[in-house]
Amino acid sequence: MDFNRQSLETWLRTEDPDALDHLYREADAVRRHHVGNAIHLRGLVEISNHCARRCAYCGLNVSNRGLSRYRMNADEIFGCVLKACELGYGTVVLQSGEDFGITREWMAALIRKIKEETPLALTLSLGERPYEDLLAWKQAGADRYLLRFETSNDELYRKIHPSLPGHRSDRMKILREISDLGYEVGSGVMIGIPGQSYASLAEDIATFRRLDLDMIGVGPYIRHPETDLAMRPRSRAIDPHDQVPNTETMTYKVIALTRLACPDANIPSTTALATVNASNGRELGLQRGANVVMPNLTPSQYRSSYEIYPNKACLFEAAEGCGVSLTDRIASIGREVGRGPGSRRAAGKRN
Repeated sequence: MDFNRQSLETWLRTEDPDALDHLYREADAVRRHHVGNAIHLRGLVEISNHCARRCAYCGLNVSNRGLSRYRMNADEIFGCVLKACELGYGTVVLQSGEDFGITREWMAALIRKIKEETPLALTLSLGERPYEDLLAWKQAGADRYLLRFETSNDELYRKIHPSLPGHRSDRMKILREISDLGYEVGSGVMIGIPGQSYASLAEDIATFRRLDLDMIGVGPYIRHPETDLAMRPRSRAIDPHDQVPNTETMTYKVIALTRLACPDANIPSTTALATVNASNGRELGLQRGANVVMPNLTPSQYRSSYEIYPNKACLFEAAEGCGVSLTDRIASIGREVGRGPGSRRAAGKRN
């Protein structure tokens, strides 16, 4: 397959069921060959929903006055980390809004504790942080950093992701810094955000390939009522023929094309995908190129307040009231739970 923008756009516009079935089978075969049948579980802990940004798509935005804000303390977070160990996960992911109440020194101390007292790989997803923070956290032992660029179209990016006063947002620059510091690098985009064209989404996939990302997360845009995109949608309109739909099918297309473009990357079947199809969206994503699931370990008293979008799907263990266990659901599609951290670099794919 060619991975130029025109070829990718043609696939994104394809509706023929036979062609899509071929695409999905090819992506699954490439997944099997490059990363195997293991599905790696990354325990997600949403440590704070404070955020300094006014992003037009995210319910955590600072303008949302109706959201009950929280910030977990170190003992609460470490308790969740120990839960990940008990469940046999290889990685824990600490995620937050862009919360500068999480200081460089506090986070570095927590990272050192996690790395000294557990065997887990540690992923951070804390938004745009100064280089000095990223350096300190890598030196403390953090293994990976996730920072989604959301769209490669600069004009659309500026509309949906306004910069902080006096500081121009440049996520591509930060991704290069993260890579240079030695982190495994994760990024990704939303699918179907108002104003996103097929051409720009095709360019997103080509950008994944150029950046040589270790982790790539893609999921459908889900409208949150307390965001600028929900309250002023007409300002983002483009020709309906060019607007990418935020559908389940489009998400599967992007997962499959991303796997073909980036054969050895770790690609999750995301919470957003499971939200649009609660019955088997996660499983279908895993059968169309994905190889990672991120079950949520956030304490129950905080989960509903980490509302990037409404009605997030349940991605917890069966013991927490979510029915069939993840292990059983993974076995039902002929796959197995991965062991260890599941690092792309450990597999010798990058220097």
